[in-house]
Amino acid sequence: MPFGRLDEAVCVKSTNVQPMEAALSLVSLPPLMERTRGAPSLRVGIIDGPMTSDHPGLETARVHDLNPAQFPPGSAQSFAAQHATATAAILAGNRDRGIPSVCPGVTLLSRPIFTPRSARASAGPAELAEAIVEVTQAGAHVLNMSLSVAPGPRTGLLAVERALDHAAGRGVVMVAASGDGRSVNSTVITGHPAVIPVVACDPRGRPAQGANLGRSVGRRGLTASGDGLVSLSVDGARRGFGGSSAATAVVTGAIALLRSLFPGAPGEVVRHAVLRSAGPRTSVVPPLLDAWRAYEMLHATTCRREAQSG
Repeated sequence: MPFGRLDEAVCVKSTNVQPMEAALSLVSLPPLMERTRGAPSLRVGIIDGPMTSDHPGLETARVHDLNPAQFPPGSAQSFAAQHATATAAILAGNRDRGIPSVCPGVTLLSRPIFTPRSARASAGPAELAEAIVEVTQAGAHVLNMSLSVAPGPRTGLLAVERALDHAAGRGVVMVAASGDGRSVNSTVITGHPAVIPVVACDPRGRPAQGANLGRSVGRRGLTASGDGLVSLSVDGARRGFGGSSAATAVVTGAIALLRSLFPGAPGEVVRHAVLRSAGPRTSVVPPLLDAWRAYEMLHATTCRREAQSG
């Protein structure tokens, strides 16, 4: 399962509150989460599997389904549904259920792309390009892509590049999983200059054993917590969720909070603040997300602009 780990049973240690708090504190998210839950007007696109609108644990979330008829609700136990549910719950699930729920106040734009029979988070290039454009046109401010691109013709990969260009031109901040296949390379997604590739790390901030790395990942990516997190299953039960898929949701959530707090800041400004605040880049391993430092930088920039305009 190269793009995210869904544990069948949550171990005793991972259901303890402390490891989860430590995972969020590692990327300095708690003070940002205390400052805002996210604005309802802030739209976070999720290109993933199908989600059920009546899911227990997402009952307080604002979820708008794009193209919901593509996947009928008869596959609720599939990997595609499990993966999408776990990702969405990390972002906007009910915090009373003991999950991180980084930005529960935002609106989620769910665009299913994995089929019910999918055994991994992988999408064809043409389908992915179409989904990116659709989510962008629906008004997404941030886009979460915890997926890989299946092999396809060059024309399909060019379509993905054009779709990413289109989203970047509309101010969408795009976040993508680097993957967990123990490789050193980049893809059409992680190699795109406007995409933030995310590497999962252990509790000490070190890259996870299976993390995909590379030059583009090191230059424009971030490392984030991919261990000690708990999310939800399709039936509402808690379960472990790790790897780059979980780490990507953490970064997406942080950016959603920042864009909620600084609605006047262009997406590119927010993206640069998040990347600069993480520290120096000296290898194929990207630096650790520092969500609070990014907030301080954006706050200082906003104050300077207001002073100049006044």
